[in-house]
Amino acid sequence: MGLVIHLERATDRRAQANALVSQLPFAALLPAVDGAAMGADARARAVQPGLLKPAYPFELRPGEIGCFLSHRAAWARLVESEAEAALIIEDDMALEAGFADALALAQRNVAQMGYIQFQTRPVTAPAIDQQGQSVLMQPGLTPLRTSGQLVARWAAERLLALTEPFDRPVDTFLQMHWHTGLRLGVISPSGLSDRTEVIGGSTIGAKKSLVERLTREWHRARYRAAVRRLSRG
Repeated sequence: MGLVIHLERATDRRAQANALVSQLPFAALLPAVDGAAMGADARARAVQPGLLKPAYPFELRPGEIGCFLSHRAAWARLVESEAEAALIIEDDMALEAGFADALALAQRNVAQMGYIQFQTRPVTAPAIDQQGQSVLMQPGLTPLRTSGQLVARWAAERLLALTEPFDRPVDTFLQMHWHTGLRLGVISPSGLSDRTEVIGGSTIGAKKSLVERLTREWHRARYRAAVRRLSRG
């Protein structure tokens, strides 16, 4: 099965989301959870700050909460279906040459790995498998982003059980193999390209002052150093 996560108020992305559905076999739109439209009580029920170590140093923004809940909805849809895996793609992606090879490569390995990213940024790590130009790797430090992924049913069940509640963005959570028991596979090049800026920009980010940006960078650097240490364990 295929699921394209689409935030309905993001009308600039509607055409791209529909194009993905038409290009992917057995795909459907999955309405994204709009974190900005949720009440404060509903957001508070979803999130428990300081739940896991290393502690995530920032308060989750409404868009990050909605993004995580959207991926949980995709995992739940997979678990409720008869499919053994689901291709989950966000609506700001475009398919490029080589995607068919990347998808076949992921399908060949997802039952064992559980979760395989389709990265839009270059990744370098020892090759596990290859088809065409697409290379499957398993980096010690899982790259960020949830642009596209093939997820096995058993992995979706595990992730659902571990993320009620959650305390950090979904891609940051997925780095934590010491907690999830999942070392994600990564395919690069993946045949996916990022069209975020072309179709209206991010639906998650917010503008910050220079002081806020510098403060966040300091906290982010400390957090990422802790994640790197644990990733090597």
